Amino acid sequence: MRRRRVRGDGVDLAVCEQGDPSRPTVLLVHGYPDTHAVWDEVAALLAERFHVVRYDVRGAGASSRPFGRKRYTFDYLMSDMRAVLDAAAPDRKVHLVGHDWGSIQGWEAACTMPDRFASFTSISGPSLDHVGHWMRRNLARPTPGSLRRAAGQAARSWYIYFFQTPVLPEALWLGGMTRLFTRALAVGEGVEPRPGHPARTMARDAAAGVGLYRANMVRRLRRPAGRRTDVPTQVIIPTRDLFVSPHLVGGLGERVPNLSLRPIAAGHWVPRSHPGVVARWITEHIAGAGGGPPTAAEARALDRARVRP
Repeated sequence: MRRRRVRGDGVDLAVCEQGDPSRPTVLLVHGYPDTHAVWDEVAALLAERFHVVRYDVRGAGASSRPFGRKRYTFDYLMSDMRAVLDAAAPDRKVHLVGHDWGSIQGWEAACTMPDRFASFTSISGPSLDHVGHWMRRNLARPTPGSLRRAAGQAARSWYIYFFQTPVLPEALWLGGMTRLFTRALAVGEGVEPRPGHPARTMARDAAAGVGLYRANMVRRLRRPAGRRTDVPTQVIIPTRDLFVSPHLVGGLGERVPNLSLRPIAAGHWVPRSHPGVVARWITEHIAGAGGGPPTAAEARALDRARVRP
């Protein structure tokens, strides 16, 4: 593993790379409250075939922790991602993969700078703009089913409202909530702690990362933009996710013409609980997006996952 520092938008970003740099580049972006290490198992599998790049996003791990929510808006996040892309793969498109907030960032990137990406794989992190439109559609003409879906996602999103509270979320994280989080991962999802995940810096990472929710969530959900992308996109859908409803993919094909859906009976931290499946599906999706000829088995899997108009 090769490590270096890349200068983002006013921050230093900790970047690590694996695999042959001459091969297609895969950029893995982690979520909250993780670091790049949440991808360790997936990255090791992908590095046999690809050039794999990861980085700690601002506020996490070994990267800088700017103060205040204004430093965590999408504008800053996209500037950071461009800096990593320019440093690791300046002359070619990369295959983007995001989990949780890494996926939320990924949607913003795939919609606003699609020329940088050959494919996008989203895991447990929807486009905030799509969520805003999805909620409006379910509430505009209420039926028992639409109200149940909207209420189900609202219940899953309880922590988003809590994170808008001043000071208290940071105090809880710094006061020892990381132990409860680690225990919940093990009991609820079967994800046992191992070196690197959860990170030793989690308390500080989580306290700083609250800025992601305060800077972006309410504004985007209240006034969603009409985002769309032509980047070939795969959505891995953990059907037991306690935070993101599988129903959120409803209507997504209207905004993503080249869309594939991959449901899996797993919880939110599927990169840790099912790394082999995640790595295989990423590899198949890359092959389908022009990253090398797919095998016969890969071609059949891609065809089953493809969403028809």
